[in-house]
Amino acid sequence: MNPDLELLSKVVDDFGGDVREGQQQMVQEVATALEDGANLLIQAGTGTGKSLGYLVPAMRRALERDERIVVSTATLALQRQILLKDAPQVNRALGDRVNVAVLKGWRNYLCLQKAKGGYPDEGLFAAEEVASETGAEVIRLRKWADQTQTGDRDDLTPGVSERAWQQVSVDTRECMGQTCPMRDECFAARARVEATEAHLVITNHSMLGIHAATDNQVCGEFDALIVDEAHDLARIIRGQATLSLSANLINYRSRRLSKFASITTSGLEKAAEALDAVLDGLDEGLVTARPENLNEAMRVLDTKVREASSDLEQSSAAGAERKMALAALSDLLDYMDQWDRDPERMITWVSRSEDSPTYLNCAPLDVAGPIARNLLSDRAAVLTSATMQLGGSFDGISFDTGAAFASGEVRSADVGTPFDPPRQGILYVAEQLPPPGRGGVSDEALAELVDLAKASGGGVLALFSSRAAAEQGAAVLRENLDVNVFSQGEDQLGTLLKNFAEDEDSCLVGTLSLWQGIDVRGKACRLVTIDRIPFPVPSDPVVQARTRHVAKAGRNAFREVSLNHAALLLSQGVGRLLRSREDRGVVAILDSRIATRSYGSYLMHSLPNLWPTKDGAVARRSLENLREKDW
Repeated sequence: MNPDLELLSKVVDDFGGDVREGQQQMVQEVATALEDGANLLIQAGTGTGKSLGYLVPAMRRALERDERIVVSTATLALQRQILLKDAPQVNRALGDRVNVAVLKGWRNYLCLQKAKGGYPDEGLFAAEEVASETGAEVIRLRKWADQTQTGDRDDLTPGVSERAWQQVSVDTRECMGQTCPMRDECFAARARVEATEAHLVITNHSMLGIHAATDNQVCGEFDALIVDEAHDLARIIRGQATLSLSANLINYRSRRLSKFASITTSGLEKAAEALDAVLDGLDEGLVTARPENLNEAMRVLDTKVREASSDLEQSSAAGAERKMALAALSDLLDYMDQWDRDPERMITWVSRSEDSPTYLNCAPLDVAGPIARNLLSDRAAVLTSATMQLGGSFDGISFDTGAAFASGEVRSADVGTPFDPPRQGILYVAEQLPPPGRGGVSDEALAELVDLAKASGGGVLALFSSRAAAEQGAAVLRENLDVNVFSQGEDQLGTLLKNFAEDEDSCLVGTLSLWQGIDVRGKACRLVTIDRIPFPVPSDPVVQARTRHVAKAGRNAFREVSLNHAALLLSQGVGRLLRSREDRGVVAILDSRIATRSYGSYLMHSLPNLWPTKDGAVARRSLENLREKDW
């Protein structure tokens, strides 16, 4: 018998599960790709058990060949599931011989030196705040420092605010390194050593982004890469590489430099003032050609940043003070280095709002290239997700993630789903509704939402593309239904999800963060509504720049940027309905364009294969029947 399939059978038997055909196929596809050094794009539908589908061949190979394999996820929830549940299950079947470790950012760990007062006061935690909520959290963290074995923030229950965590953590630039008196006990340093020595390293897409786009090869040397939730890889890496600058930020860094290293920073402050004046004169949005006054302001700022760097080298600041000063300056140096890159390869834009300063933002135009060169080339790589085929093809995700540009062979496979979507769910497209406009949700769409929700008697996950639209939806549901309506933003997301799952006749209303990663099974989620096709905002500077770039390369910019974005998110939203073999229900898309526009068929081919209808009466009758049944 195939050793990987034999191992899979043993793992599944150990926890009383059933081996699934798609899972077996995935194990074989992944094993072959690892053996051949190929790049594999593999779609595994919800319920396949894809974590075990790649962990079984990866962990067996890593153990037998003493290799180091990196697994990356987009979400903390999946990272913890793999670390605490899935990988240990496979490891037990292998005799607990596989060394598994997690790789996170330095600031994710409590710093013992800082928690015990070994860093200079940053002015964030004043003495009079000891009795405040933040003060109580810091006191709890200092007690926790003496109890925890990991120092990992994710192991702290309940959690604390970001402001409190700042009091007991440092990033790599602020870390005192080998000179720290508590280096031997350092949680972050110990975790890095464990990750370096591990067969299987579990990390996240942001850490991959640092490895791909900077000189910091934070993941170290590795033999193979597995990217779960690969549909989010490019977005997260581009976000991680985006840097923002404002006069306020420069002045804040200047004050820290002056405080910790006694450096005169008046030149930096004047440069910040000059830059602010230039930014005030620029329109918000994409900067297609950098004006000369902006270039000149940035040249002056660059000079002052380099002068401050020279002054810091000659200063008498030492120890933690020097580290804090260097960290303050490093952010500015990083920005200037990014600004100095070829403007044609960067996205530059101005952003402002009423309650925040004007920012000058920079992001790399191309992230697929660095991903291909530094992550996917010259090694086996597996990229997987429940949503990999857009318009029925892997081409979109291949270009987006860089697989199309990597050296070596690129393969693709769809292992399907153990569910039976046409028998378990209905996809209703409300063809009769007017196309959505710019003024929020139409009265007709809101009326259709209410009619469907009444037929269902609750159990509604109502997904909207904007906060204003979600507020409209929540208001109309509360007005017309006698059930609990939970709305995103009114409580913590975890609390809202718990309440929604426990009250099977309630409604949960939310925006884009609810379109992905929400797993509510059973009768509590029997109707999913989507207000409109989630095209990206046309005025988004990143969307505009990518559209120009793709068009210039002679490719279909609308499809590659806007349509693929919409197809991916729409598929994720529709995928909230069926989370188990027992689930039943209806997905209602209240955007008639999917039925009336030429691109509608492309979107339909990107969605789970539910039974389709354009007849609202069919959808309502089905929901009424579901409401009456015991699940």
